[in-house]
Amino acid sequence: MQDFGGKVAVITGGASGVGRSLAFALGRRGAKIAVGDVDKNAMARVREDLAAESVDCIVEFCDVTSVQSLTDLADKAEAAFGSIDLVFANAGIGAGETGAMWDYSEKDWQWCLNVNVWGVINSIRAFMPRLVARNREAHFVVTGSGNGAYIILPDAPIYTASKAAVHAITENLHYQVQAAQSPVKVSALFPGPHVVDTGLFNSGRVRPQELKKDVEGNASGINSVEDMKRMCAEFGIELQTTHPDEVAEMAVEGLQRDAFWLLATTPETDAKIRARADMILNRTTPVPAMVG
Repeated sequence: MQDFGGKVAVITGGASGVGRSLAFALGRRGAKIAVGDVDKNAMARVREDLAAESVDCIVEFCDVTSVQSLTDLADKAEAAFGSIDLVFANAGIGAGETGAMWDYSEKDWQWCLNVNVWGVINSIRAFMPRLVARNREAHFVVTGSGNGAYIILPDAPIYTASKAAVHAITENLHYQVQAAQSPVKVSALFPGPHVVDTGLFNSGRVRPQELKKDVEGNASGINSVEDMKRMCAEFGIELQTTHPDEVAEMAVEGLQRDAFWLLATTPETDAKIRARADMILNRTTPVPAMVG
């Protein structure tokens, strides 16, 4: 998709982080933006900030754990702008877990899988039939994570499991639209190459009351990138970070090439990917040093 002028982009989780940056990156290129989110304070800010840049937009409450909520967002986007050209299934959370996974609360698993996995499934169900039926150029983009898609970091098992599932779904969707000879393109977006400075670590702010923790003592204690920087500094490690705007620009550049992999990595990450592939091919027993 070379030109975003006049195109309509729907972005879930679009009020903060990478989603917000995508809204501005596309809006500044002339796209019309429909933001869906559950964080009402962030929604008010992004609505005001997009309007200040004269971006044609709507900002609506949307809970991705509900296919009806996503269908409502699709209906509102079409009512406001007439059609949908790009969908970003971007909403995601971190469960903030640490410690032994057999001690986690069922609610920790439910919350993370409901948002990260079912959020993508529900987005596919709400938007893909519309995109496919139009039978013209469109793009469906899923925000995943390298943690789960191509490496396994052992410190956040729930999040890692959710993103492994997300990538499997995304790649299968890509193969299916190819097999159908549909003009709809599917892309997998991996924020990076470093830790992205978003509200992911403070996901508890939007955690539903009915899924609040019922097990204490397994919280990571990391509620922001600054917390992570301080923790790393205690071990003499300087944490490198990536701004969400950099991720959005990388994604837009990739979409202009119709790329499937919207991905920036470091040499260290590339080495971990190769080491993981070698581990599988050589039947080597995994140890944390290979993957972390």
